[in-house]
Amino acid sequence: MTTDPDTPRKARYHHGDLRAELIEATRRLVEDTGPDGFSVSQACRVAGVSTAAPYRHFKDRGEMLLAVMADGVDRHYRQMVDALEGIAPGKPDRIVALGLVYVGFAQAEPGIFRLIFGRKAADPDPALLSDKARCYELLETEVASVLGSAEVDERVRQRAFMLWTFVHGLSFLLIEDKVSVSEMALDTKALLQDVTARMLA
Repeated sequence: MTTDPDTPRKARYHHGDLRAELIEATRRLVEDTGPDGFSVSQACRVAGVSTAAPYRHFKDRGEMLLAVMADGVDRHYRQMVDALEGIAPGKPDRIVALGLVYVGFAQAEPGIFRLIFGRKAADPDPALLSDKARCYELLETEVASVLGSAEVDERVRQRAFMLWTFVHGLSFLLIEDKVSVSEMALDTKALLQDVTARMLA
């Protein structure tokens, strides 16, 4: 079945399309203006729906932001998993691939990255915290494999934490344009390869 292009957008929503469209509209606004600079009415205008439409799926503005965060964390995780495709298990290159995805996500979506990692929610959503932990647990699992450990022990946790803090800090330095003060030409992949080799030696 084809859709008449002249049909109003809000009349074409079905099977959850409205929720997805509102999440995407909010995501775009967060990228443009930051998480504090958007309103529900703006999201409605971007999505092309009435101002009453969001309340079919979201209680308030805060729930819309939580949905955008959850969507961002999920996409981030899937990118990390996809980056491991074709790289042999136990190879340090898998850690480098995860780091490149982490930094790349921050640079591609700085507004969402800041929203996810740069703010402390007053009432953290358990599902969101679980999704964020899933990303970190993936790193721990890969570090354990490289170190030849059958489990995530104290040594694995320490090395994973060191690697995470490095790429996390580098990501914020890059999106805040602070790296230039070092006056060093930055090859992100080479840097991550060097840091990974040193931390997992």
